[in-house]
Amino acid sequence: MNMPRAKLAPGERFHIYNRGLEKRAMFHDDTDYARMLFYILFLQSPVPVHNISRIVAGFRKNGIFAAAPETLERLIKNRTVELELFSLMPNHFHLGVRERKKGGISSYLQRVQIALTKYYNIRYKRSGYLLQGPFQSVHVETNEQFLHLSAYVHRNARELSRWKLKEHRYPWSSYQDYITENRWGKLLVTKAIAEQFSSLSEYKHFVETSGTKADKYET
Repeated sequence: MNMPRAKLAPGERFHIYNRGLEKRAMFHDDTDYARMLFYILFLQSPVPVHNISRIVAGFRKNGIFAAAPETLERLIKNRTVELELFSLMPNHFHLGVRERKKGGISSYLQRVQIALTKYYNIRYKRSGYLLQGPFQSVHVETNEQFLHLSAYVHRNARELSRWKLKEHRYPWSSYQDYITENRWGKLLVTKAIAEQFSSLSEYKHFVETSGTKADKYET
């Protein structure tokens, strides 16, 4: 049974998640993951980004989303949300998001989910729904909840046998951006968590030893 969606409000943080229709896989290869990664980073603002296929292809080759600097500047200035956490899994995703403007999260997820569905249907020559329904949201009410949510999201890759106990290297999660260099600059806001730990290794230890349970965040 799904939890009722939390009431969204500016300045508040939320755990956002959704999964594929009938729990089917949404991401089949690195190209699919890279496309979704682009969407969650660059659709934080309604500012249009052109040549998406070229930008994503460049990322697949060089590990960098080479968008024009002026586009990035306008995007960051006008974004409706701040992305703080993410984990992309084969059939679901988790985001930690802070709303900046009223209706910001709803419009952000609408942009992301519509773009993902359109991309997926074109690539795999199909039609219809991709996701099991509207996104789910849980209000992050305390700092303790926020920290443990980050551990839960960053440990999510343990569900994949290939990445068990190696989740700090999983490329489709923000975990490595908290324990090494932030790959995405201002597109991923890490300060609220990072400033609570004296070192990157201290945060890594927190994640590895956290007793966080999945059922605290979703049902």
